[in-house]
Amino acid sequence: MAVDPPRPKPPPLTALRAFEAAARLGKFSSAADELAVTSGAVSQQVRILEDWAGVKLFDRKAQGVVLTASGARILPLLSNSFDTLGQVTQVLQDEAGRHMRIAALPAIAQLWLAPRLPALRHAVPGREVSVTALEQPPNLLREPFSCALFLLPNGRGLSLEEDILLPVCAPALAGSLKQPDDLLALPWLIDTSWGADWQTWLAGVGLKAPDRPKGPQFSLYSIAVQEALAGVGVLMAHKVLVQRYLETGELVAPFDLPVKTGKSLALLTPNGLTRKSRDQVAALLTDTAIKDWT
Repeated sequence: MAVDPPRPKPPPLTALRAFEAAARLGKFSSAADELAVTSGAVSQQVRILEDWAGVKLFDRKAQGVVLTASGARILPLLSNSFDTLGQVTQVLQDEAGRHMRIAALPAIAQLWLAPRLPALRHAVPGREVSVTALEQPPNLLREPFSCALFLLPNGRGLSLEEDILLPVCAPALAGSLKQPDDLLALPWLIDTSWGADWQTWLAGVGLKAPDRPKGPQFSLYSIAVQEALAGVGVLMAHKVLVQRYLETGELVAPFDLPVKTGKSLALLTPNGLTRKSRDQVAALLTDTAIKDWT
């Protein structure tokens, strides 16, 4: 007679994932954001894992949670395991060759990437190209994106173009701008995500910024660009995002005073991609960047 005793149940994968995210990020709320669940759900899953193991993994304190010694010991093992699992997913997707999923900062997706999509689709025939707008770069070890495009400090990712600030406006407004001080007489178009751009540029060209810049504010950079095109005011532009409007003459830069931000439009790719996939992603780049691709 065959012996088939019941086997011990392994720890639930959902609970392991919730613990790893909470431990790595330091907060249940941050883990909840990453996993797209509630903080209560993360807390419940951590409790389930603690009950399964019979070991306390977090000390709950009034100011938050702190890893126990047991939790700290298993965190690097779990993180490495989930990173490896993410790389397996990337390799499988790469082998299938059906999708190209791009994550990008909303302004980059709308102003820089969208006009390039037809050429990209032509460069990767047979692949379905999708774009997801995100405010922060995704974890490419975990999330199934083929690449990501963000404005990042120099040295992160492959730099496609240096980030440069300069004021731009519709041609009809440019005639009144003889010197940088004349900008004070016109409305400033202000992007709330990059609220310090005006101060950065003014400091870079040796001018004092007003205490409270006056002008309409926008939470979407693309709307601020449209308002600049409409002649509503002057936009402190990231040149890489408005270059095509400067080339067509729809926007002009009244002063040749560019200020570098220390960032670049950067391309991020996950580990584990084959050279073939990297070459396909390189279709996004200039000829110079393709030669530098490794």
